Amino acid sequence: MIDDWYDDETSLSEEYSIKEYDVTASPNDFNLKTLFDFVESGALVIPGFQRNYVWDIGRASKLIESILLGLPIPQIFLYEESRNRFLVIDGQQRLMSIFYFIKQRFPLKEKRVEIRRIFGEHGHIPTEVLEDDSYFRKFNLSLSRPIPGRENRFHGINYSTLGDLKLSFDMRTVRNVIIKQNLPEDDDSAVFEIFNRLNSGGVNLTPQEIRASLYHSDFYDMLFKINNDERWRRILDSAEADLHTRDVEILLRSFAMLIEGAAYKPSMVKFLNRFSSNCKQLSKDKINYLKELFYSFLESTTSLPDKIFFGSRGRFATLFFEAVFAAVASSSFSQKALIVEKLDPEKIKKVFTDKEFIEASQTDTASTSNVQARLKRAKAIMGE
Repeated sequence: MIDDWYDDETSLSEEYSIKEYDVTASPNDFNLKTLFDFVESGALVIPGFQRNYVWDIGRASKLIESILLGLPIPQIFLYEESRNRFLVIDGQQRLMSIFYFIKQRFPLKEKRVEIRRIFGEHGHIPTEVLEDDSYFRKFNLSLSRPIPGRENRFHGINYSTLGDLKLSFDMRTVRNVIIKQNLPEDDDSAVFEIFNRLNSGGVNLTPQEIRASLYHSDFYDMLFKINNDERWRRILDSAEADLHTRDVEILLRSFAMLIEGAAYKPSMVKFLNRFSSNCKQLSKDKINYLKELFYSFLESTTSLPDKIFFGSRGRFATLFFEAVFAAVASSSFSQKALIVEKLDPEKIKKVFTDKEFIEASQTDTASTSNVQARLKRAKAIMGE
């Protein structure tokens, strides 16, 4: 099933150990206006479809204040993906704070998931969205008083009211370290390791955020689309998408178990990375089929009790959900059909209380034997 699913039969690569990297790290000092222009033009890729902007206006204002005072700010790490295209490894929050300050617009917290989606679709934030008060508000610096009873002299100002400070602000330089991988060539797992180790900012990227940056594709666009489906949000018991894309990782794991679960081998991170890379080969027709397959699964869950995929501690049980999804969808997937029958809640509860399933879910959960045991037991019970 796996070999004839991907358009490129050679896409399933063997896992191997990386013993040594050959990378170059080149320091550069870019002024803020240049960095702004790089973001605006797309030369610096801020992966908004993977990474939400999470700073509040107070923290962003403190960064701008530091720049205005001439205080040092942390360096920014960039990965040279290709000529004139750089991925932001570490420093995205700082870059976007500077970008938003110069644009004089600050994103509303409740709209950041939507802004992320728009950023992903367009590669930038369109002017009409930036000017829309339902997405952004004015970015006037919000700073506390340095001394009780005395206003901070920068409080309330914005980029257009900097006056004589504007030129010095634009020309202020920030150290950028550009990472380029020389060896091994064409190895996505090595790039993932570079991202993971060099991401050292105050708000670290999760493995899924790094993964989505490296393996962005039409398949990932589909994951972000179905992640906003109301029926899926009901299953998760969460109206809003997770800021750090943990919900998208659940979807990724579920599809990975359905399509490549039989070939699983640890680690889970490398398995999901490899699966994400393989999915870059999928045609639009196959991606659309996966979307419709998941929608048919969601429709089959509409009569289930709330929080049926939650454990005794009140948390969503990812291992349980991915196994049930793979079990329910496997027959339809093998026939390239959709799920038509409603799910039986008693069978789902039986999986959750199955002795073998529980044993495979308590320790060493990412071992080959335990992953296969969970998939096998879920399929046996759901197929009864």
